[in-house]
Amino acid sequence: MNADFADRQRSAKSEESGKSAKVAGRYDLVIGLEVHAQLRTASKLFCSCPNAFGHDPNRNVCPVCLGHPGALPVLNTRAVDLAVLLGEALGCEIRETSVFARKNYFYPDLPKGYQISQFEHPICVGGAVPLGDGRSVGLVRIHIEEDAGKSKHPEAGDDTESRIDLNRCGVPLVEIVGQPELHSAEDAGLYLSSLKRIVEFLDVCDGNMEEGSLRCDANVSLKPAGAAELGTRTEIKNLNSIRNLERAIRFEADRQAKILDDGGTIDQETRLFDEASGRTRSMRGKEDAHDYRYFPDPDLPPVFVSDDRRTRIAAVMPELPLQRQSRFENSFGLSPDDAAVLTQTRALADYYDAVAESAPDPVAAANWVRTELLGRLSAEGKDITSSPVSPRELTALLKALDDGTLSGKLGKAAVAEMVETGDAFAVVVERNGWKVVSDTGQLAVWVAEAIEKNPSEVASYRAGKTSLLNFFVGQVMKASRGQADPGALRPVIEKALED
Repeated sequence: MNADFADRQRSAKSEESGKSAKVAGRYDLVIGLEVHAQLRTASKLFCSCPNAFGHDPNRNVCPVCLGHPGALPVLNTRAVDLAVLLGEALGCEIRETSVFARKNYFYPDLPKGYQISQFEHPICVGGAVPLGDGRSVGLVRIHIEEDAGKSKHPEAGDDTESRIDLNRCGVPLVEIVGQPELHSAEDAGLYLSSLKRIVEFLDVCDGNMEEGSLRCDANVSLKPAGAAELGTRTEIKNLNSIRNLERAIRFEADRQAKILDDGGTIDQETRLFDEASGRTRSMRGKEDAHDYRYFPDPDLPPVFVSDDRRTRIAAVMPELPLQRQSRFENSFGLSPDDAAVLTQTRALADYYDAVAESAPDPVAAANWVRTELLGRLSAEGKDITSSPVSPRELTALLKALDDGTLSGKLGKAAVAEMVETGDAFAVVVERNGWKVVSDTGQLAVWVAEAIEKNPSEVASYRAGKTSLLNFFVGQVMKASRGQADPGALRPVIEKALED
């Protein structure tokens, strides 16, 4: 998993964040991101083919998405509703009327020879993406378009032929175009991380970058420090992770700085990022917008979004990530760091909400969810959505810790076993015979054994090294398999050592 949102906030606060020695002080780095998010609809944008990932190649296709002559598109209105919902969440102006246009270009994964998109009249304009630290980055627009197919090019040892999978043709996208207001690789990562959280909370997009549901293009340029005019930009296409976005920007900034230092000029071009080498390479010279010969699609009428429709869509707006993060801090007393981690995904925030509602101490609950549960799930290759430990079972464990019937050590062991077996908390405790022992007679037996086995430590304690008390607590806890009550244990040890 990529570094969490809280880690990115901390990294981005560094004054020299993202500035290499080649760039810092001499050039200003300017970054604008274009993010493509596949919309979570059941069918494609203009036909009834399934919008689904992982099916056999070229199975989810029909005459419409294959561009057969005479096949007519019919707009999926659910895609429009999701675009409006995202626009409302980001504070955009929702246009009453938007228009689909044909973007004409030839590429093997585009069977129609054009892509249906929104050019002059997008559905959303303006707005901003909050970074979570009081800053925000403005948006130019959000528009709806259809996705292209996917090309698979040969690798070493493979066939020499490239292959085309058209299942993705016609899948509904929104393109979120940001203003060129980012100035470090870390801020770019924070921006994309924040946007990813938002689309996931809204259920507009599943945010899966590995599967291509969320993809990012980065426009990168340098200008002399303090200059007003922007430099020539390069576009880095199809970055498939937040880490690779940051790596690609750092490399490209250094590459451009070297060219400028040597007296050269930057070519406006499209580049690809090679994950293995960490370098960008030229893909093609950049075409201007007029090369695409945009014109309104004659088969699709303008899209009309009435005030009533906007109101209905806004009414289902969920609590957004930063709102929830703020509530966790104010209502439950969480630290900003804990609140940011626990709102990393909507599923995790929902889980913690359910635990905190009944837990004796919401702050302690946050620690157990974040540290013990998520740590154990990660070790098992799972996440919160596949957790075998329900909020109810974790709450039962937290109540046992609070009332003293279970020690912290046994609690950690219980979480591990619950994750591994999927058994309820009560079943795990009964199977292991776990209970906190407060009986001073039994505690005295364990203490006597610890004193007998460690005579040199006993002598050191009696000579004035009283910090060894914790050593004896640890020895007894080990001998009792974590069942000794630490609160009742200390006085028993102190008395035995004084005798």
